[in-house]
Amino acid sequence: MSGVEMRELESFLVLAQELHFGRAGERLYVSQSRVSQLLRSLESRIGAPLVERTSRRVRLTPLGEKFLADLRPAYDALRATVDEARAVARGRGGELRIGFQGSVDDSLSRAIARFGDRYPDCAVDIVEIPLSDPFGPLRRQEVDCAVVLLPVAEDDLVLGPVFSRQPQTLAVSVRHPFAARDSLSAEELAGCRLIGIDGGAPEYWRRAQAPGLTPGGLPVPAGPSVNTLQEGLSLAAADRGAMLLCRSTADHQGRRGSLTFVPVQGLPDSELGLVRHRLRPTAQAEAFAAAVGEATGTAARRPARLAAGQPRTGAARLSP
Repeated sequence: MSGVEMRELESFLVLAQELHFGRAGERLYVSQSRVSQLLRSLESRIGAPLVERTSRRVRLTPLGEKFLADLRPAYDALRATVDEARAVARGRGGELRIGFQGSVDDSLSRAIARFGDRYPDCAVDIVEIPLSDPFGPLRRQEVDCAVVLLPVAEDDLVLGPVFSRQPQTLAVSVRHPFAARDSLSAEELAGCRLIGIDGGAPEYWRRAQAPGLTPGGLPVPAGPSVNTLQEGLSLAAADRGAMLLCRSTADHQGRRGSLTFVPVQGLPDSELGLVRHRLRPTAQAEAFAAAVGEATGTAARRPARLAAGQPRTGAARLSP
């Protein structure tokens, strides 16, 4: 992509439609020779012809056909982002729909306030999404961005910023044998049934929230599965299983009479991340990502992809 100019891509897209250098030049308000020059420059950067030229016809090469199919949605998304940014700059604002799991925590509240101060004409809608479907609402365009528990290893999603790193606790009934403990080791999770997550979330994600093995490789019994945080807390209170939560969630919930929260040593910390759709970016979502980074002092990043079938130990829950 190094050095590629937008004008070269635009010229290729128009030529692919017209299949005629003269008509492409008319649409672009440049000469026919300029279209040819821009195309040659693009082909030079790519390293192979995209168009076959004869005295009688112009047609795309097989590589040109593939390049067109890959380029068109990305170019359209980029144009839409620019158009929306112009709308925000002109005060039309639009709407930002933010999905979240559980409850909005302090860092997210600061980011929303910062975004609202910066773009007062943009309406902000906060939408709760279930634990069991962290990525679905974004893919169905029900939200523009979503705050979800890590890990995130989806090719069609952009992750960042990552924030709200918190130690793990175990929510158990006051009747559970662990309830009187000051802390637990991660290996002791082999002695309780962990409440898992229902739904269509990827296996690697569900395993991160309720690992099937301790860090040392001991099997962890599987408890019932739930769709929401409140369902999990209710089952834990009924002594149907135990649920891993980050510390700030435990602090927010308090003792709750029928529940207690025991720190777990030796598990990876919980983290949250903001995700947007790679092919359907919006100016509002990108501006909100910047506000989250500023409010939390973090920068956008994408973790290494998980290998197929690679187990993930550790768990996370959203800070309310």
